[in-house]
Amino acid sequence: LGYFDCFNRGRFFEAHDVLEEHWLDCRLAPEGNYFKALIQFAGVFVHLDKRRRAPAAGLCRLALKHLRGYRSPFCHIDTDTVRAAVQDLLERIEAGTGFPELLAPETLRHFLPDPARPGGFRIAPPPDAA
Repeated sequence: LGYFDCFNRGRFFEAHDVLEEHWLDCRLAPEGNYFKALIQFAGVFVHLDKRRRAPAAGLCRLALKHLRGYRSPFCHIDTDTVRAAVQDLLERIEAGTGFPELLAPETLRHFLPDPARPGGFRIAPPPDAA
C-alpha cells in the first residue's frame, strides 16, 4: 500500500522507490513486468515535474507495453483502468498539453478502493474532482 499512498499524494519518486524494492525481488517472476509498469507510471510524473515531455511519453509507452498480457484484475488492481489512464496521459502529453494541466491535482488519477472487488484497487479521478 505504500506505493498507492505515495502515488495518491503526488510523491511519485517515492512511489517508484517503494515499489522498486518489491520489484527487485520478483523481476524475473511472472508479475515482474506488471510491477515494472507501475514503477514506470510513477516515473512518468517525475519526468513531467521536471518538464521532460519526451522521457515521460517514452515511459508511458513502456508501461503500456509491460501491462500487455495482464488481465484485469491482476494483483488486486483493475489493470484496465490503469491501461486507460496511461493511454490517456500519453495522448495528452503527445498533444502538447501544458505541464501545469498535466500535473493539476484535479486531473491526476488516484488508486482508489474498487467497490466491485473487495480488497481491490482501481485508478480513477480523485474523489473530490467531480
